[in-house]
Amino acid sequence: MTRTRSRPFRAAAVPAAGMLLAAAVLLSGCSALDGLTGSDEPSSTPSASPTATATPYPSQFTRDGTFQSHIEINGMDYVYTLYPTKSTPRTNEWYPRGNKYFSFTFQAYDLNRGIRDPFATKRRAYLSRITVESDTVTTGGGRVEHPYELDAEAKSVTFDPEPLSTKYGMLITSPKGAFELRNQKIRPTSLNTRGIDLHFTAVVWVEESPGSERFDKLVIKQKVPIAIFPSKEPTKAQSIPVDAN
Repeated sequence: MTRTRSRPFRAAAVPAAGMLLAAAVLLSGCSALDGLTGSDEPSSTPSASPTATATPYPSQFTRDGTFQSHIEINGMDYVYTLYPTKSTPRTNEWYPRGNKYFSFTFQAYDLNRGIRDPFATKRRAYLSRITVESDTVTTGGGRVEHPYELDAEAKSVTFDPEPLSTKYGMLITSPKGAFELRNQKIRPTSLNTRGIDLHFTAVVWVEESPGSERFDKLVIKQKVPIAIFPSKEPTKAQSIPVDAN
């Protein structure tokens, strides 16, 4: 079962299951950013503004300046959050030419417990591997391009230099753990690009019950569409320091 909402809530216990595949969820409204840390926060400047130019590709990320999905599996809430960085904050000025930058997080919440319940009473979830692929959407045909790719062991690329880790990967159960990548670069594409689809895949190991030390493997996927506006001008990147990952 997959639900969308603005923040985790307390739910009744559901029996644990084996390997599952989460369906992609696209939210219809704006969501708050939870659990983000550091100086690279969303810009206070609105990311999108009224324009006479119609959005060339439907995208919550472009419209709201952020994307957040809640994927619920057996009482655990897996949350993807994406937002543009201060390098290229205005998503209605993302053009085919020029680099475009975004950051994203991935975190898990045990919905069978209250937010303030002791951490020892919550199921632990570990992120082993994170993969992101991309495909361009074009007008008038042309080859599909792949302007952003990621395939990495989560604990080796996350922003935290010392994540809590075991043989299953890095801890992502809130509030002790979270995966975060900053200033990810989407490379330039052909001028007839009107959209980019990002395809996220997370390999997760989740505890069957608190303290059981028995884990189930999950593969959790999410598609995030991004609109690219027609222009021969390059996307303008602001001159600010870029965090190394």
